Amino acid sequence: MMCFSLPVLPLTIKILCRLSMVSCLVVSSALTSADVFAQGRLTAGPMVGHVDMREANIWVQTRTEADVRILYRDSAQQGTVFSTSVIRTKHDDGRCATFRLREVEPGRTYYYDVEIDGTKESRPYPTQFRTQPVWKWQTSNPPSATIALGSCFYVNETGYERSTGGYGSDEDIFLALHNKRPDVMLWLGDNVYLREADWNSRSGIEKRYSHTRSLPQLQPLLASTAHYATWDDHDYGPNDSDRSWWGKRSARDVFMQFWPNPSYGIDGINGITSQFSLIDVDVFLLDDRWFRSPDHRKDDSSTILGEEQYQWLVDVLASSTATFKIVAVGSQFLTTDTRKESFARMPFERERIIKAITDNKIRGVVFVSGDIHAAELSRRDREGTYPLFELTSSSLTAGSNKNIADQPNERRVEGKTFGEHNFGLITVSGPTKSRVLSLAIHNIRGERVWGIDLNEADLK
Repeated sequence: MMCFSLPVLPLTIKILCRLSMVSCLVVSSALTSADVFAQGRLTAGPMVGHVDMREANIWVQTRTEADVRILYRDSAQQGTVFSTSVIRTKHDDGRCATFRLREVEPGRTYYYDVEIDGTKESRPYPTQFRTQPVWKWQTSNPPSATIALGSCFYVNETGYERSTGGYGSDEDIFLALHNKRPDVMLWLGDNVYLREADWNSRSGIEKRYSHTRSLPQLQPLLASTAHYATWDDHDYGPNDSDRSWWGKRSARDVFMQFWPNPSYGIDGINGITSQFSLIDVDVFLLDDRWFRSPDHRKDDSSTILGEEQYQWLVDVLASSTATFKIVAVGSQFLTTDTRKESFARMPFERERIIKAITDNKIRGVVFVSGDIHAAELSRRDREGTYPLFELTSSSLTAGSNKNIADQPNERRVEGKTFGEHNFGLITVSGPTKSRVLSLAIHNIRGERVWGIDLNEADLK
């Protein structure tokens, strides 16, 4: 078991842990797609958002307007129960609320309950989180940690599908993902699929988010793993949408309602760029839509990131002291396939980024991406320094790109493709100065398909 991970509770057991509990009620029935997770007065959630050493965030969405608070306690202490302030959910805000839990300390596991209008909402799965530990300048080695990742999450809805039928399937993948007990879930874009009935209004966007987020199989994962997200075209607007999209401000507003990231945009005004840290890994979430040039505009100024975001990326990479620096973006970065919406269509910008990494001697950079409805591993060799790797994980439930192995990508690592529904796992482990970053792809049953280990020394 990972040193930083929450205690493993098998999916074959349902555990209802109450804040005031002396013991847990164990019900011996399997947790499968046949289970109906009674949401009660919640449409979706609770969901754990950004968690650090002395603060955590919990998100909920209620069915109607209500007074909500979070009750929480240290799992090792039976006495003190802490409470957040009460927030009244409003229809104008999608009936969403994010609570900041301030009375937490590093390296502790906390149980929490959601109280709605004075009554606790019970859940047939653990509602808990673990704060990040103090680890720098300690005599012991840094703890291990696991980041799950995925993209392209489509949930069918009658009346809003094409005549060919629904595009989503295999929702039980979230039960397999939850069973891995990752510390973090990193959503790499297309986390919802806005339909033509949705993207032209804020109400439509909210309804699509609500429908997707309420998927029963998703709820256990939401409740006990810290979630972070960036977006791609389908949670931003129409297919292949760019900076010209008139509805991007509404899309950003709803994104902020539903994703409790630590920040939104470099200046807090434009886009959703963000970052967070997990032990000795820094993760930088790029926005590949807000500043993106139209695909059919062909000139030297064409961009995906925009100048401000490019300068920010180089700054944060150069200043980071983390062993590993993960750059997360919806569009693929290293691929040579120009048929897809990748950085291959913006070669000047991509080479500029790679040159900055090389010139500044930035160690430990790894890219992760989604979008292509398949998984693959890409590698870009660089003269005189370490190669760059990119793990692409897609899709979670949207249609699969089964012929990925036959599609062009000169930088694909041989044998490292998968054209079925999947999720990725990134694990950091090992002693100080000899850390290992393990990248792997798993299928809908949670079985490892392939992977690679990157040693700290090999990324210098």
